Formats: sequence, structure tokens, C-alpha cells
Amino acid sequence: MSHFLMPTIDIYNLENYTFGTKDAQHEKDKSVPERLARMKDKYFKEGMRRSVDCILLVHQHGHPHILLLQIGNNQKGFFKLPGGRCRPGESEADCIKRKLTKRLAPPNAKEYQPDWEVGECVSVWYRPNFETLFYPYTPPHITKPKECKKLYVIPLPEKCMFAVPRNFHFLAVPLFELYDNSKRYGPIISSIPQVLSHFNFNQL
Repeated sequence: MSHFLMPTIDIYNLENYTFGTKDAQHEKDKSVPERLARMKDKYFKEGMRRSVDCILLVHQHGHPHILLLQIGNNQKGFFKLPGGRCRPGESEADCIKRKLTKRLAPPNAKEYQPDWEVGECVSVWYRPNFETLFYPYTPPHITKPKECKKLYVIPLPEKCMFAVPRNFHFLAVPLFELYDNSKRYGPIISSIPQVLSHFNFNQL
């Protein structure tokens, strides 16, 4: 009888990492309708939008945590994974490194820039229409989804320095807090505990 060998991810204590701030980075759009309108315009120019989201793992108090960006206050804040849109012709790996560097790396300090490692793609989501809804599959009646979003695990080095834009909060949220909590975190982030369930976590 064969046994499934689960892949292992090394994760380090949150205390290993240094967190600082840098200049604010504002969203290009002031509202969701503006964002969807811009997406529609780009779709007709460039085709389906490709985007990547990054899962950064640490541990604290013996539990795996995910690093999330939060915009706004604790009660009504919007949570998101680091990442964003791939440029036309840009590989997903290059996009991940560019987006993580822009959002989280210390500015003007190459010696402190993390050497981002791109791990496994663990989840794929599709936006069928120019709406906020995503699905972890392409609905049967949709022949041309408007966006494909892929979630990648990004193994962190043992130590590194993060610099977070001043208008964001950078939070370590335990996996058990995300599970079945789409009301708070949305369907994509709340699905992460399930998509990571085939990994072993080696807490160092």
C-alpha cells in the first residue's frame, strides 16, 4: 500500500522578522465601480487579466499564521494578500517578485531586499464577469472569464526585513481564524486553510 508523501514547508517564528514602514501606496481607483470600469477597459485592450496573490507563512504561539495586508480600521478594514496584476507578457514568477518588492521590501536598500522564492501554486480562481465575484472554477456558461487569479505559496527566508506602506496594516492571522470565515476575509482568503491542508508545516 502506497502512502501519499505530503510536501513540507519550513516556517519561521514571527519574531524572526523586522517590520518597518515606508511611504503610503494608494490604490489607483477610489471605488469598486471605478476599479471594475478600468478592468473592463484593459480587458478589451489586453485580454483576460492575470493576477497573482502570495501566501506568506510564519508561526506564532505554536500555530501557523498568514501575513495579510489590511486597508482601513479594524472593524471595517479590507483584507488582501500581497500581489496584483501581471503585465502583458510578464511571467507569474516575475510578477510575484515585482509586486512583493514594491509592496513589502525596504526602499533604496538593496542589501535588505528579500530574495523572494516562488513556491507552489495552490489555488486558481476565476472572475466570470466584470463583478467582484470569483469562483474556484470556470462556470459552464462562461467561455471567456475576465480574470484568472493564482495563489502561490512564497517560502520566506529565516530572517528578513519588511517595509509596509503607511496606509496599510500588516497582520499575522492564524489559519484557524480564517477557516470558514468568508464574512470577515472573503471567499479566497478564507479558503486558504483548506488549500494548505496537503502540506506539513515544519515550525523552526
